[in-house]
Amino acid sequence: MTVTGYTKNRILYISLSGEMDECSALGARTQCDKLIEDNINAEKIVINLSDVAFMDSTGIGFLIGRYKKAVKMSTPIYIMNPNFAADKILNLSGIYSLIPKAE
Repeated sequence: MTVTGYTKNRILYISLSGEMDECSALGARTQCDKLIEDNINAEKIVINLSDVAFMDSTGIGFLIGRYKKAVKMSTPIYIMNPNFAADKILNLSGIYSLIPKAE
């Protein structure tokens, strides 16, 4: 799992690439949290899932953890571009009620 991030117009964009499973979650979590902490003044966070090839329930836990971190900072968080399989898992989990899709 590769995690990259950048800010534009006070929005923190975090892109994930690869497979989100139990083996990759810890490293992704650490990198993502560092990006969030380094950009504490961001007005919102957008997590781009377009390059995530596989995601299981670990990915849902990962996203909920980032949601909790964003809530503590009073920063809205969004999911962007999940592929069909990831979108199906996210829909079934109900996560969009917490983290809406970015428009």
